[in-house]
Amino acid sequence: MSEPTLDFRYDRDFVADEEYVATLPDLQNGANALGAVVKLERVGIHNFRLPIQFRRRDDDSIIELETSVTGTVSLDATKKGINMSRIMRSFYEEKDAAFRGGGFTTDALEAVLRAYKRELQSFEADVMLAFSYPMRQKSLRSGLEGWQYYDVILEMGIDKNDRVRKVLHMDFVYSSACPCSFELSEHARAARNKATVSHSQRSVARISVAHEQLIWIEDLQEILLGALQTETQVMVKREDEQAFAELNGAFLKFVEDAARLLFEALNNDARILDFKILCSHLESLHSHDAVAVAVKGVAGGFSTDVTYNEFRTLLK
Repeated sequence: MSEPTLDFRYDRDFVADEEYVATLPDLQNGANALGAVVKLERVGIHNFRLPIQFRRRDDDSIIELETSVTGTVSLDATKKGINMSRIMRSFYEEKDAAFRGGGFTTDALEAVLRAYKRELQSFEADVMLAFSYPMRQKSLRSGLEGWQYYDVILEMGIDKNDRVRKVLHMDFVYSSACPCSFELSEHARAARNKATVSHSQRSVARISVAHEQLIWIEDLQEILLGALQTETQVMVKREDEQAFAELNGAFLKFVEDAARLLFEALNNDARILDFKILCSHLESLHSHDAVAVAVKGVAGGFSTDVTYNEFRTLLK
């Protein structure tokens, strides 16, 4: 007896009712896992994108930004897999109530996190929201204004003991003028009347802060600017370029100096429970970069471990 011929036509009128859906195979729950019988610490989705509204600190306005979501849960050794779409559905089900109108809040993110942790019956859950956050920056002397963008990640996790962890990550781009190069240039000018240009370079501080009290993105930007002073500029006329050269001269720093200045500033803010600092000076003198790493030193907190990829992604 011959096999029936398959119907390759797409049926646009077919409706999948509850009875039909109940007959569909469910491999995540019904099949045996392959490989080692071991718990997986994180399973989920990465770079799921959607627009999320955020509230600005200074004028209480709302801004909508394209946001990349990473959502993961722990997977018990006895389970084959998770329903990946459940994580996305949790965001869509919660976002109209939690993210619209009033803007993003950490309570809203926690509601999403708890929803998919509950639905997926997991012991632990984590979510990260990555986006580029615009802030107005005024030029140093001309009065022009432009938009400075900050790469930001809002991270939240719930562990098996139902403890919530909140972390704000930010990349801060600044200029670092080398103190050694400055002194050598000044020596050449004084001793031999030589025109010189001491070297400086675009530099990046990647900062992670753990907190319980609210820390606005604007708060962290102000802390980092206050510590380092020499943030790169957006709108520049001749008087601004001269001012920036003077600013770099007033705040010369090695990468070690930058890390210690940031440590001091972050350590003095009572809202910040723990922090990690990763600085990279993208050397204009050398064909390599100068880096420094520091943490607050909280037991069980951030470590000084840094992967090669973390260093590599500091290129801006």
